[in-house]
Amino acid sequence: MSAEEAGTVPAGGFSGVAAGMRTRYCGELRADDDGAQVALCGWVDRRREHGEHLAFVDVRDRTGVVQCVVDGAADLRSEYVVRVTGTVRHRPEGTANPVLPTGEVEVGDCEVEVLARAEPPPFPVDDRRDVDETLRLRHRYVDLRRDRLQRNLRLRARVNSALRRSMEGHGFVEVETPMLIASTPEGARDFVVPSRLSPGAFYALPQSPQLFKQLCMVGGLDRYYQIARCLRDEDLRADRQFEFMQLDMEASFVGQEEVLTFVSDAVADATEAVTGVRPAQMGRITWRDALDRYGSDKPDTRFGLELVELTPVFAGTGFNAFKAPCVKGIRVPGGASTTRNQLDSLTDSAKRWGAKGLVWMKVEPDGTLTSPVAKFLSEPEQVGIRASLAAEPGDLLLLVADEWLRTCHVLGLVRLALGRPPVNEGGHHFLWVVDFPLFEAIGDDGRPVPAHHPFTMPHDDDWELLAGEGEALLAVRSQAYDLTLNGWELGSGSVRIHRPDVQRRIFALLGIGEEEASAKFGFLLDAFRYGAPPHAGFAFGIDRLAALLAGEENIREVIAFPKTQSGTDPLTGAPTPIDPAQLTELGLRVLPR
Repeated sequence: MSAEEAGTVPAGGFSGVAAGMRTRYCGELRADDDGAQVALCGWVDRRREHGEHLAFVDVRDRTGVVQCVVDGAADLRSEYVVRVTGTVRHRPEGTANPVLPTGEVEVGDCEVEVLARAEPPPFPVDDRRDVDETLRLRHRYVDLRRDRLQRNLRLRARVNSALRRSMEGHGFVEVETPMLIASTPEGARDFVVPSRLSPGAFYALPQSPQLFKQLCMVGGLDRYYQIARCLRDEDLRADRQFEFMQLDMEASFVGQEEVLTFVSDAVADATEAVTGVRPAQMGRITWRDALDRYGSDKPDTRFGLELVELTPVFAGTGFNAFKAPCVKGIRVPGGASTTRNQLDSLTDSAKRWGAKGLVWMKVEPDGTLTSPVAKFLSEPEQVGIRASLAAEPGDLLLLVADEWLRTCHVLGLVRLALGRPPVNEGGHHFLWVVDFPLFEAIGDDGRPVPAHHPFTMPHDDDWELLAGEGEALLAVRSQAYDLTLNGWELGSGSVRIHRPDVQRRIFALLGIGEEEASAKFGFLLDAFRYGAPPHAGFAFGIDRLAALLAGEENIREVIAFPKTQSGTDPLTGAPTPIDPAQLTELGLRVLPR
């Protein structure tokens, strides 16, 4: 990795910046430095013997590697920390290394001071072989020396820097909100902290700064942002950690359009800072269309295989499997070569995802359909399938029939299984998803279940629908919006309810009485009594954005000290029991499980 690729060496290098032990960084030396006297500090990357006493020693620091010619290097070992002084010179003719940015030069007449000896590392520091992740995390301080982590963490730093510049350019002010708060209902379990001064009482670590940033709007700060640490006690996976970082923002006297502009600019600035290319204008799709076309509310638009509506084709069908509220299909070009075992495996997956089954059809050279269910379909139905899916000979057609949401969900997963490219292929396809439903379901008590927090403003065109009951309420849209990238949800936001009458109406629909509302949200509702401006906001995960820009499948690769998928930290051993004296001081007792 070159110093320029790492984004660490400014124009003109670091010469004159670092005084004392080091005068230059390894990765910045070039042919123009011929004859310069330098002092370098870093780690021994490799040592290659050259004759009885002479050795080529590659010295590595955060900017890169440079070759040093050392007389009497027998005592130098890999990962020793050294200070090298010498003279920069051109490498002998025919020995330049075009792979290294410093490959035209070497440092000769070297004197080496060993600053710290090192035991052999638990795994090679180079990136040429895979290493067990638990071993890497147990010795993360060694893992951090590898090019991959060095590159990813510096990339992440450039993302943060670009986000801050963009927010400040739009007039936002950075405000830090508290880490010890009261427990609030935010959809996931809280991490709680016992209070020594108030035995039996607990703080919660924030799942997000949501309520505090709204209070900033009541306080007249107008435009707030924060690169905020958030903590949620939920199951981990490739794109989720207990603790994560997000760009959190809120603005007064704005609506959805302004927020989308603020966030689009910030994300585009961060992407350009990393890739050198500004993404195209970010597209927009409604939640309903995203499900209809891609089977997901975070659609990956890097490839086709879009879902196609087939319900009208089977309006009068005699085939029981297609007598369903919704029938959809996808066309896999050239997929007729898929084997029966592969199709059976895909069908089993569809059933695990909730479908009653998966119907497959192969388009023969003469245009006819070969399928286990073909004999149950009328000729007009077969013609309608081919026409609706634009089927051609050699294609594979896959159909699912069920309730609308389940049909979309299952076929969307089938689509991903068949066509999703690796995370580092296909470019960066940002997409805004808007017009989410205000309620996601009707509970057993007949009341709607909110799809977001209960402070989300209903869509301007759907106020009359709030007078409905039961299933009718599921048609109410919200002023909520998500930003997605290559099939990952980066973040979400909404226009907030700031009017007490609207808030009371939503609370009433949800069955939240005044006493419960006061207990859960009292300090925010009290603040609204003193004049709350219209406001809206957004938050997106910096870990996820950095991972996608780095081409990583797992956010752990862009976090300095992450947890494993089981939530443990192999480096520190956390979580660990605490001393009984601490439990006594806190008034706590651990019960057997």
